[in-house]
Amino acid sequence: MLYDRIIPPSSLSTIIDCYWVVENEDQSIKQQKIIPDGFPELIFHYGNPYRINISGSWETQTPMLLAGQIYNHFLLENTGTSGMIGIKFKPATLTLFFGIDMKSITDKVVDLNSILSSERIPISDQLVTKLPYQQKINLLNSFFDQVTFEKTDNDALILEAISMIFDSNGIITISELTENLNVNERKLERLFDKYVGLSPKFYSRIIRFNYIFALVQNKKMKWSEAAHLSGFYDQSHFINNFQEFTGEDPSKYFFEDENMANFFLKRTTGN
Repeated sequence: MLYDRIIPPSSLSTIIDCYWVVENEDQSIKQQKIIPDGFPELIFHYGNPYRINISGSWETQTPMLLAGQIYNHFLLENTGTSGMIGIKFKPATLTLFFGIDMKSITDKVVDLNSILSSERIPISDQLVTKLPYQQKINLLNSFFDQVTFEKTDNDALILEAISMIFDSNGIITISELTENLNVNERKLERLFDKYVGLSPKFYSRIIRFNYIFALVQNKKMKWSEAAHLSGFYDQSHFINNFQEFTGEDPSKYFFEDENMANFFLKRTTGN
């Protein structure tokens, strides 16, 4: 099983979080859990298709996918060999570049062509071929280097709000956001609906949860200590939060297992 995360060049670091690749020649059917991490994605399958269960029923995915923000975990299942390349975007990128209303795809993984025409991403067909994935990364870097947008006042405001949430590891309050940004809560909610697809409060919860996950994985500390560092002074509150996102109790979660959930959530921490 190959899991690879590729950091974009510095010129793209403000719009792309990372590229990722999953490859596996084993055709054994295995279910995988996907946990919210706060980043929308484009996903291209060049192996056998996957099946997804995000709303209570199983559906076979198309080769080219657009994934919005999600509220809690969902399941994926391979149908044969795996070959996927994905682009994890910074939260507002898809609205800034393509004008997508992110609320319309919250809790959805949809066929890319139903949202964006092939002309918008002309390299899509090459990403579902057997071309070596490093060459695909080069194609993606070249493409996104050429995509531009003119930043509006609302663009600047939402980007600053998102930056504050990440800088605080999701611990900042809504009142602190509105005060620092000099904006009322209603407008902030509208901007998050459009650019992110989630409320600022819920999005902060996801980033806070991700921070705990990163602390446990990278610092090798106990989850209870990580929860305390993340501002959870009530253990039951943290456990409920963890169960909501993962469907599991933190004391029973295997942080070191090699699976998609741990791969996607494995991030570096600055603390």
